[in-house]
Amino acid sequence: MSVVGSRDRPRDLSRPLPAGLSWAVLAVFAVTLALATLIAPLPWWIAAVYAGMSVVTFAAYGLDKRAARSSAARTPESTLLLLGLLAGWPGALVAQQVFRHKTRKRSFRRAFWGTVVLNVLAVAALGWFLTR
Repeated sequence: MSVVGSRDRPRDLSRPLPAGLSWAVLAVFAVTLALATLIAPLPWWIAAVYAGMSVVTFAAYGLDKRAARSSAARTPESTLLLLGLLAGWPGALVAQQVFRHKTRKRSFRRAFWGTVVLNVLAVAALGWFLTR
């Protein structure tokens, strides 16, 4: 579905993914990270980094949503994606659902989920390396 935007260019809008999918991905990741920290043993600081970056990323999405509503300066999508890639994607998932922000733009969603996959692969490799 393409809608004409305020600058007369088509907007890349589509139906949001089901919220349950985001919550399920987040729950599986949280349980896996907790188990890996308790059993593997994955260093505790990895979970702490995810928690801290998630708070920062959640706040960034909230501020961007507020800016979008008030036509103020926006946070660049590249910044939001970078925060997600740097372990903030769990907070981004929560923010997307809570603020209903960045859930319809197809190109952003594709890039976002790409960063999630890259981050999970990187932390799995790091965990494997650290626990050997």
